[in-house]
Amino acid sequence: MWVGVFWRVVVLAAALGPFATAFAQQKLGPINRVNINTATRTELMQIPKIGEKLAERIVEFRKANGPFKRVEELMNVKGMGEKTFLGMRHQLTVGTQPPRWQGGPKKGLVPTP
Repeated sequence: MWVGVFWRVVVLAAALGPFATAFAQQKLGPINRVNINTATRTELMQIPKIGEKLAERIVEFRKANGPFKRVEELMNVKGMGEKTFLGMRHQLTVGTQPPRWQGGPKKGLVPTP
C-alpha cells in the first residue's frame, strides 16, 4: 500500500514541479544568482543577510584559499552558519556547470563532452 502512495506522490510532484517554479518566479521575480567566485564586496552585500563584514570575510577567504568549488564551501567562512547559508543558497553560484555523467565501464562513470 505504501509503495502505491509513494509513487503517486512522486508522479504528482513531477507533474507540478514546473508550475510551482513558474509560480514562485511570478511571485518573487527572476532569481539573479551571484557568483561567489567573482563577486565584489558590494555585490555580495546585495544578498540578504550578508553585511559589510561578512562580505569582506568572503572576499578574504577566497583570496586565501582560491575559488570556491561548491557553494556549500561558503559555510567555511567565519560568520556563515548553516541556517544563514540555506536561506540564501538559491541566490548563489560558483559559475561552473557540473559535468554531465554517463554510465561507463565497471570501473566508474565517465564525463560526457
